[in-house]
Amino acid sequence: MKHSAVNIFSIQKDYLNLESSLIEVCGWVRTSRRSKNVAFVEINDGSSLTNLQLVASVENIKTFPQFEKVSVGSAVKAKGTLVLTGKENQPFELKIEDFSIIGESAKDYPLQKKHHTLEFLRTIAHLRPRTNTYSAIFRVRSAAAFAIHSFFNKEGFIYVHTPILTGSDCEGAGEMFTVTSFDLKDIQKNPKTGEVNYSEDFFGKHASLTVSGQLEGECMAMALGKIYTFGPTFRAEKSYTGRHAAEFWMIEPEMAFVDLEGNMQNAQNMIKYVVKYVLENCKQEIEFFNKFYERDLLNKLNSLVSSNFEKISYTKAIEILESSNENFQYKPSWGIDLQTEHERFLTEKIFKKPVFVVDYPKDIKSFYMKQNADGKTVAAMDLLAPGIGEIIGGSEREADYETLLNRMNELNLKVGDYWWYLDLRKYGSAVHSGYGLGFERLIMYLTGISNIRDALPFPRTTGNLEF
Repeated sequence: MKHSAVNIFSIQKDYLNLESSLIEVCGWVRTSRRSKNVAFVEINDGSSLTNLQLVASVENIKTFPQFEKVSVGSAVKAKGTLVLTGKENQPFELKIEDFSIIGESAKDYPLQKKHHTLEFLRTIAHLRPRTNTYSAIFRVRSAAAFAIHSFFNKEGFIYVHTPILTGSDCEGAGEMFTVTSFDLKDIQKNPKTGEVNYSEDFFGKHASLTVSGQLEGECMAMALGKIYTFGPTFRAEKSYTGRHAAEFWMIEPEMAFVDLEGNMQNAQNMIKYVVKYVLENCKQEIEFFNKFYERDLLNKLNSLVSSNFEKISYTKAIEILESSNENFQYKPSWGIDLQTEHERFLTEKIFKKPVFVVDYPKDIKSFYMKQNADGKTVAAMDLLAPGIGEIIGGSEREADYETLLNRMNELNLKVGDYWWYLDLRKYGSAVHSGYGLGFERLIMYLTGISNIRDALPFPRTTGNLEF
């Protein structure tokens, strides 16, 4: 007989070899009940969807009277012998020999043994990780993050950190959060123009939270070859949809000497690697989501891993959409940005697998994308996936100084804010490409969860800054 302090995941993984072992565990009480002369308490420590059932005989109940009265939500510590039950749904339990309450839970603990809606659980985001759904989401999130770092490391990428505070707008959209040290009750303004006098602010100019680390990532790629960022980004976009958040995480690789084709190949390899890793290392969680949230989730994920992704031009995509009999809410026509309904139609009804759409109209894409010879399109690519639509967006970057400068002037960008970005085209410019993957979109895809508020531990959305 041996003694070891373990978590429930470890027990579940190796319970056949742990039979009759003396084990110490800690966790939070999920349920408690009594049957004749035996009391049962189920605990969970967050390491697994599986609860560990603690069993106390009548003799132990006398020794530990609080065992059968412990309240749901309490933090406890137990030591006992692992016993195999022979039951498929609960193959092991712990016959306790020592038990103590570390922290009691009040009677108004809101997570009782009943169904709670996701909407309700968002109001108690500080407690919702204790539920099966959210503990599973955040374990998948952890595994996916590890897989992303693992993939890029294996591919020889350098991990870089780009700034959170910025003086330029990567997307050119203007939907950015302003950062200031001014006293908001006494903001300094130019007496002649009435505009805020940022020259007196902390940085001496207007500052914002970043919408992307891409531009700085390009600087690093033009020195280190292949880099990636993985960090928080911010959008001051007043959206109430289930796909948008004000604060989210982005993975943004940038690759020198790589064109659009190489960019797409890397994106395909990356998404397949991450999905395969999660399938192999979060089997219990994916089966849970397949059962309760998206009935075809396992098939969808396995299909992505085994598929050869399709590639079509934006022009061809529009032709397919226009010739279909689908009753779209937004009528497709050349020059529009594809809507989610269009993207899902292409992936789910036409090709039935992930699709790269390339060569978008330049007027609906960002200034930094390489202009194609036709003068109308840019070397952009979006990866569309069944069940969600766009999951990755990227492009070959414009490498020519004059072309980039002219495009910035066309869009009335403040060229002076981007002098350093233009310098990259003056000093050893080269073909280079990159893409962005919204991490929460990936988590939604992996779990079948339909709202981004449930893919983030503490979501920041319009009108919501709790916790």
